[in-house]
Parts: sequence; C-alpha cells; structure tokens
Amino acid sequence: MSVVLYCGDPHSEFRHIVRAAEQLDASAVVLLGDLEPMRPLHEELASIASKVWFIHGNHDTDSDANWSNVWESRLADRNIHGRVVTLPDGTRLAGLGGVFRESAWYPTLSTPPRFRTPSEHDAATARWDGWRGGRARKHWSSIYPEELDRLANLRADVLITHEAPGYHRHGSEILDTLAQSMGVKVTVHAHHHDRLDSSGRWSRQGFKSHGVGLRGITAIDGEGNASVIVSGELDVQRNHRQRYIDL
Repeated sequence: MSVVLYCGDPHSEFRHIVRAAEQLDASAVVLLGDLEPMRPLHEELASIASKVWFIHGNHDTDSDANWSNVWESRLADRNIHGRVVTLPDGTRLAGLGGVFRESAWYPTLSTPPRFRTPSEHDAATARWDGWRGGRARKHWSSIYPEELDRLANLRADVLITHEAPGYHRHGSEILDTLAQSMGVKVTVHAHHHDRLDSSGRWSRQGFKSHGVGLRGITAIDGEGNASVIVSGELDVQRNHRQRYIDL
C-alpha cells in the first residue's frame, strides 16, 4: 500500500519526518512549509531526499540563511509552488506556498492587490529596500494573484497550501475557490499549528480539508482518508479553536 505523508511546519526539526518515512516506507513525503532548515534541505533529508516534495512558508524567508537553505538546496526543484506534480501513487499534487500580506495582496480586504505579480513588486521596489535586485526577501514568501490565476487553470487531486482555506477562522475563502476551480478532492495545509475537524463543511466546500499541526505528520490518500502518524505538538492546546468551525 502506498503511503503519502503530509508534514506540518517542521521549524528546523526533521528527525521525526525521516524516522516516519523510513519506518512506513512512504512513497512520498510532503512538507507544508516553514521548514527553516539549519543546513541545506537536502542534507537534512538526505536519506529520503528522492521522496520529498514541499512548499515554502512565511518563515522560510525570515533570514538569508533560511532562504539559502531552501531555495539554494539541491532539493529546490522539489518546491511545487505554482505547479502540479504526479506522485508515485498517481496522485496529482498541486502547491501554493507562502502567505497573504497586505503589502502585496490580502484578499480578505476590500482593497485591490498592490501587485499582481512578483515581477511587478520587483520593479516597484526601491534599490535600498530590496534584496538581490528585487523585492524585499520576505516577499519571496508572499502570494500574488497571478500565482492563483495560473494554478486555477490546472487540474489536480490534492492541493497543498501553507495558508488555510476558508473553514479555518484565520483562513481564506479564495483558497476554497481555487480548490474548486482545480477540481481537487482534498486540500492540506499547515501554518496555524492546529489540526481541526472540518468534516462538517466538506459537502458544501466540495472537497475534504485537512490541517496538520506543528511538527505533526498525517498520512492522507488521494480520496482524503487521513490517519495521524505523529500528533502535532500543540494539537491538544489548540483544540479550543474547534468551536469556531462548529458554529
């Protein structure tokens, strides 16, 4: 049986991911952002590197070292932000890394996007405010409308995002629209460090949604059936957030 592991924000800890992947002989290991590796990502995940896919999170642009250890790693081409890949079990996996920011685009506000594309943001950034000749480093993990538009024209079975979709109190309904446009059966996210039960909303959403907690690991198949492998470190403490979903 093919096992695909979805891993919540590691925040520099990878040993539990390697251990679970090896013990379960996972066919794919999917990291949901906020990796923050202390050394190049391919070194952190050397023994399972061929199975790894990921998206970046907001904290992956907190420092030059974080950025370099992700974007300059030998696993950089395994970042599926803005594209679709096919896993060994045939699942079509799409990715949207990063977060919404008011200084670029925050779709829950009524104001229009300040920039539609990363290149627009690059061109508008003063040299003394920029990084490596373009926008500020943190905006390498900002989401832009053009990135959603491009994904909306693709088809996938599972969509991974760092941000949560609309079921979550701090989520974004535009990610529901994206999932529906792509025809996905399942969405999986991290970022908020909780794992809440959104099954009461699945029929009206048109897809199953799962969150994976802080350093948690969940096995999820292409139909959205989930099994917790490693509970998130804050799952119990954050369970009070469930009441916002149940309203």
